[in-house]
Amino acid sequence: MLLRRNILVPALLSAVVMFLVSWLWHGVALTDLDEIRIPMGLYFSLAGLVYLILGFGMTFAVHTAVMYEWISLKRAFPLASMLLGAALGFVVYLVIFVLGMSFTRGGMVHVVADVIWQMVEQGMGGLMVSVGIIYDMHKRFIESERA
Repeated sequence: MLLRRNILVPALLSAVVMFLVSWLWHGVALTDLDEIRIPMGLYFSLAGLVYLILGFGMTFAVHTAVMYEWISLKRAFPLASMLLGAALGFVVYLVIFVLGMSFTRGGMVHVVADVIWQMVEQGMGGLMVSVGIIYDMHKRFIESERA
């Protein structure tokens, strides 16, 4: 089931985009990655695994929302997927915050910046899930027209 294009493409697309956006934010913009105490290869491997899990989870969430008609494919589907991703980003940040695994050292301003960033990052992942689903629907249409 996971090897079907309608699952695999959106999940991988969102995982790759979220991983790259995270690396740009933490590695290039903030240079937080310089302060990590574990080997960089291990960090990137674990981060890649986490983003794959998030990508598949977000793909499952968007497919479920479409199935139960919480999200319409006809009206602002990419925006709705992005908002769903942002909501999942908030939940992910709450888990990270409770477990104490944040890059944040400062006060409440840093916490607010981190939660907003997490929601933006996961929102981009939700947008990529919608792009992957739209791509799959387009490919299915083209394949059915050829048949």
